Amino acid sequence: MISYIRTLIFYMGVGVINVGLIPGLVIALFMPLLARNRMFTILSRVTVVWLRITCGLTYEVTGQENIPDRNGIILCKHQSAWETFTLQLIFPEQTWVLKRILIWIPVFGWGLAMSGAIAIDRKGGTKALKQVIEQGKDRLNKGLWVVIFPEGTRTLPGETSKYIPGGAMLSARSGYPVVPVAHNAGLYWPRGGWPITPGVVQLAIGPKIEPEGLKPAEINERAATWIEDAVRKLD
Repeated sequence: MISYIRTLIFYMGVGVINVGLIPGLVIALFMPLLARNRMFTILSRVTVVWLRITCGLTYEVTGQENIPDRNGIILCKHQSAWETFTLQLIFPEQTWVLKRILIWIPVFGWGLAMSGAIAIDRKGGTKALKQVIEQGKDRLNKGLWVVIFPEGTRTLPGETSKYIPGGAMLSARSGYPVVPVAHNAGLYWPRGGWPITPGVVQLAIGPKIEPEGLKPAEINERAATWIEDAVRKLD
């Protein structure tokens, strides 16, 4: 019961935080893309601090030395909403491949749109894949990292889904490296969002995968193998 109450307080606070940042989003409309991303990161920093205060959920990172000097494509395990906030505190300026419907969420979704998010129709097939590659190359060339959840949707701890090859194809077509990321956030912040329980999320960053000489299927397989092996160790 206490976890449910603390979770309710957290979500209520997030609503207040979102409303309070509306003036900042208006200002961000007149900023360059990278500056808008830095502005949007403020929301994530405040949210992560509020999460620790209300729900007692913190995190530890291993493998930060694997983050390359140049930007690239983050292929990350997707178990909860936690990683959508926290990745912004770990990696430099970034944008995401996400469901189109998310950009219509008041304030948070608007911030995603202004930060250059690649909003796709997940049922779009080859059209969506072409969009990921074309817009992904554009964002990478502008200096942003591109975050992709290759399973396409959130999975339960201990589960895995087929890894969609969009991120690997973007890497092969653009020449930018893939950085695999694993974590166990679903143990504390479940897929349904209730309740968030206290603990320490473990996040691991793997060695970069350079696309030179590799086919998209090989990039995808290397990333999937590393992520799933790391998640099993974290769990």
